[in-house]
Amino acid sequence: MKEKATSFDIAHLAGVSQSTVSRALNNSPLVNQETRDRVQRIARELNYKVDKNASNLRKQKSSTIALLLFEDPTSDDSMINPFFLAMLGSITRACAAAGYDLLVSFQNLEDDWHAEYEDSNKADGIILLGYGDYTDYRSKVAQLESQGTHFVRWGAPDAAHPGVSVGCDNFQGGYSITEHLIALGRTRFAFIGDSGNEAPEFMARFQGYTEALTSHNLYESSLQSDAVSTEEAGFDAIQGMLNDAKTNEAGLPDAIVCASDLIAMGVLRALRQTALKVPDDIAVVGYDNIAVSAFTTPALTTVQQNTKLAGELLVSTLIKAISNEKVEDFLMPAEVIIRHSCGAKT
Repeated sequence: MKEKATSFDIAHLAGVSQSTVSRALNNSPLVNQETRDRVQRIARELNYKVDKNASNLRKQKSSTIALLLFEDPTSDDSMINPFFLAMLGSITRACAAAGYDLLVSFQNLEDDWHAEYEDSNKADGIILLGYGDYTDYRSKVAQLESQGTHFVRWGAPDAAHPGVSVGCDNFQGGYSITEHLIALGRTRFAFIGDSGNEAPEFMARFQGYTEALTSHNLYESSLQSDAVSTEEAGFDAIQGMLNDAKTNEAGLPDAIVCASDLIAMGVLRALRQTALKVPDDIAVVGYDNIAVSAFTTPALTTVQQNTKLAGELLVSTLIKAISNEKVEDFLMPAEVIIRHSCGAKT
């Protein structure tokens, strides 16, 4: 059986040094185009493949990016927010296009996930998706930064700046969806979703909602109910509002802004068990535009975060950081997706 071709075989046939072969195969501008073409042609003829492990060992690089997914409360056993699953495909494709392997690691929030990936040569850098309670997550991210680990996180920019972030303009998203409901004539509002520091993205959505209502003198009569991003939490929150309405002269809201699509789905399920109609009696909107939101009953009006662009930006930003290039936070615009649950059709 013929042995595998080596870079030395290519060097002999091309009449160049082995180091020139290495540079030519990596499209180095230090090798002129004619020589590069000759070396690459011979490599193809010999069916030569670059030994990535050996190359990475010489460079002290793994050519691998680690994606750390954090558990979220879900109605099934996956413990993965479906919004992040939508982003995973984009991250995978962007890594492949850049010549990086992707190591996906599912993390329990209590684990020491801030361990030194780079020092163990498992990965050249880390992408962080999700965080649970941000107050705990923030301290671990700060440790990553102090270790000099290359990482980028999905989420809201932080004044304390534990690393660079790629995220969506949640304030603008919350404002825009609320303005849309106001334009439809809705006047009594409720927000369902945590609005404290432990959930900064939900908090920004709530702040945008608040700003829109305040500008139309509607905030004083509005309601807010804490809820994590699950259907059960949305279901329980609206049940509480229904019970309170029995003794509250103000009555029920005619528009409910939910901090996520999952919360909104729980709200829709709870309202289907009553005589109230969506959107005739109560408009319901969500946030994230996960795939199933187009197939709820009625189809859910929501706010879209561009998961394709997000994945590409997370990867490109991290690769720049790995190369010690300057990187900055990036905030994507949010887009309102209008469907039947607010009373307006696309």
